[in-house]
Amino acid sequence: MAKNAAMQSLDPLLLDLVEWVAREPRTYRDVIDTWRTSCPRLTIWEDAIDHGYLTRDVAPPRPVMVKATPAGLALLREAGRRVPASSDTSAAASAG
Repeated sequence: MAKNAAMQSLDPLLLDLVEWVAREPRTYRDVIDTWRTSCPRLTIWEDAIDHGYLTRDVAPPRPVMVKATPAGLALLREAGRRVPASSDTSAAASAG
């Protein structure tokens, strides 16, 4: 019951952000540019990072990439959101 209440209190925008990133890894620049354009005053990006739903992958000289974590993918499943099969594979590989 508490889990359902927690899911209901999550901001739909947080779920939207995690779902958008889960579709494919995004550059940090793309994520921040897109987020600032659509929701500049909200802390959804910070919340997603703080809760461990998204992570930054830094591997110079490549650009910094943002990916959904296993916790982010689990969050999407629990919320009934779409989780692309390729995200399951890449998250599992990066978790291990």
